[in-house]
Amino acid sequence: MPETEPDVFYILGNKVRRDLLSHLTCTECYFSFLSNKVSVSSTAVAKHLKIMEREGILKSYEREGPFLGPARKYYEINTAKTYVVTLTPNLFWYRGLELSNDGLKKASIDISGIPEKHEGLLDEVQSFLLLTKELEKVLELLRTIESRRNELMREIKERYLREIGDMTQLAILHYILLTGGATVDELSDRLNLKEREVLVKAQELDRFVPLRIKENFIEIDEERLKQNGGDTNAGED
Repeated sequence: MPETEPDVFYILGNKVRRDLLSHLTCTECYFSFLSNKVSVSSTAVAKHLKIMEREGILKSYEREGPFLGPARKYYEINTAKTYVVTLTPNLFWYRGLELSNDGLKKASIDISGIPEKHEGLLDEVQSFLLLTKELEKVLELLRTIESRRNELMREIKERYLREIGDMTQLAILHYILLTGGATVDELSDRLNLKEREVLVKAQELDRFVPLRIKENFIEIDEERLKQNGGDTNAGED
């Protein structure tokens, strides 16, 4: 582990690294699998993985494969944080929040009593400090919410693989849960699949988690989800 905070903005500033991280949030991956999922050479992939491992974002380990042959090198994400940043002509700050379920579960956020116009400098400073205190409540809630979402996503992945077992369907579900929805073209690019294959897999996924597939856009069908809550074959008639 590095002694200093990982330079997450440097890591996220490169699209290939973002794509690699996206795949790794869906499942642990071995090197050749990751190389096939991005549109750069295996040498470039190895370089990006090495950078992220050096920064402490990833860790690697070797594991025997299901068949005879050399052990494969696997990678997984080695951090659990949410990062918040504000950048304006007047503000620049960022913070990494360690995820924790021990944070705030409920908070009252009220800025209605803080005036928008002020008589003098001291009043402006006081209002700024009051807003900062309200912001701290928001950040604590964000820490708790992201911790809960992280645990839920882990449970969703484990259950889907255990009960359904299709990794590509899970990758589609994982992506649209995180983004709120995606075009077929976007999923095709993200998963390195043909658009027809994405549609077929989405239709298969719809048997288990109800989807709305319209004009090449795929999202969770929340109305059907509520109607079929608890039903494993949620998407079936």
